[in-house]
Order: sequence, then structure tokens, then C-alpha cells
Amino acid sequence: MIFAVDAGNTHISIGCIDGQCIKNVARIETNTRKTEYEYAAIMESIIRRFLKEGGKFEGSVLSSVVPNLTPVLCSSIELSTGLRPIKVGSGIKTGLDIGIDDPGQLGADLVCAAVAALNIYRPPIIIIDLGTATTMTAIDKNSRFLGGAILPGVNISAESLASETSQLPRVSIIAPKRCISTNTVECIQSGLVFGQAAAIDGIIDRMEEELGYKAQLLATGGLSSVIIPNCRHKIDIEPDLLLKGLAIIWEKNKDRY
Repeated sequence: MIFAVDAGNTHISIGCIDGQCIKNVARIETNTRKTEYEYAAIMESIIRRFLKEGGKFEGSVLSSVVPNLTPVLCSSIELSTGLRPIKVGSGIKTGLDIGIDDPGQLGADLVCAAVAALNIYRPPIIIIDLGTATTMTAIDKNSRFLGGAILPGVNISAESLASETSQLPRVSIIAPKRCISTNTVECIQSGLVFGQAAAIDGIIDRMEEELGYKAQLLATGGLSSVIIPNCRHKIDIEPDLLLKGLAIIWEKNKDRY
């Protein structure tokens, strides 16, 4: 089994993966003030739950988009598992054909998502990741990663409305019954949920127009279950897409560690 950690700006996903099967997943808050020992203590507690029926980890792998937290998590993984993690980044084999201007700028999360998507679906593929930011990336029919678009995430937009206005409250991110809402809370929810869904639909249309053909549509991320059902396009949801990508990347690189 593999111990996989995907660190985003808001949450860290920790998975126990056996082959291509994700057996357990835990999510914790991203906190850049925690030390490697604090994270190690959390991971040890999670590992005890993961392995309560026996077994052990043969390897570990890390993806992180929080640079100052990456070495902390590397140390905490090694402290809690005794295994030095494979870190997704420069020099790691992914099998991904990257067509952006500077491949070094491509985030580890987007790499993992693309690797997993190409393992599950035939290209062309458009991947939507609804995290702290909403990212939309396109893979053409030749499996080449072309690039994409970045939108403010729903939670960022909600926080901005509440903090930058005098009379608008913080609200739960849920879809109201109607787009034309009749009270302040539901009006905000309408704008956040339906607005993000409409933006996703619009960018899909523009991406497919630039590609010149229809693409397989795939979504992941914490808010995908809220936003994607309100899109007009048919979009598959893969909640653990990045962890699946981490497992594939570990397989490609395990002989080097």
C-alpha cells in the first residue's frame, strides 16, 4: 500500500492506496504554522485508523502547492511512516506531454489530475478542479497538456463579498431553489453557485471551440458536488482524482527511491 498526501491551500488529503484502489481518505486543514512533529502526530493517528486491520506501507508520495509547507510535510511523512516520500516536481517521471510555455510553472496538483485523467479516460479531456481556486485545464486528442484557465474559487468569492461589503453576510455554499432569489442569503448563494457553474459552462464552450472538437469533461475538488450538478454540460465527478494520480506517479518512480 502507498501513503499519499496531496496538500492544497485549504485542505490536505491523505490517502491509503492499494494498487489503483483508494482504500481510505482523510482530509485535514492546511495550516502553515504547524511543525513537522505536529503534522507527524496527526498522520500517525490517521495511519492507525488506516491500518487497524493490518498491513503496512511500501512507499509514500507527496504533492504540494504550498511551497513553505512542502519540506515540513516531507519530514512529517518520514517521521510517521519511516519512508522518504517521492515529491511531485522537477525530475519526476509522469509520462505527461506538457505544452505550456514554461513546464516548470505547472502545479503539482494539475500534474496529478492530468496523469489520473489520462489513465481513466481517452483524450481529449477538460479537467475542472474546484478547490481554493477553480482551475480548468485542457488535454488535446494527442494527450498533450495544453494549458487552461484559473478562476477565483467559490469560497474566495464568498469571503471577498463578506469582507469587502458592509451589509452582505457570510453564507453556506449551497444552491438555492431559484436563480432569481428573494432574500439576501439566497441571492448571494445564487450568484456564487450558479455564477460559478455558468462560468465553467462558458469556459468549456470556449475551450472546445479552440480545440475544434468536444472533450470528455471531468471535475474534482471539494466543491465539485455542489457546483457541477448546476452546470449545463454533462461532467463526470472524480472526487479522489489527485490521489489516483499520485499512485500512478509513485509506480512510475518507485525504482528510483
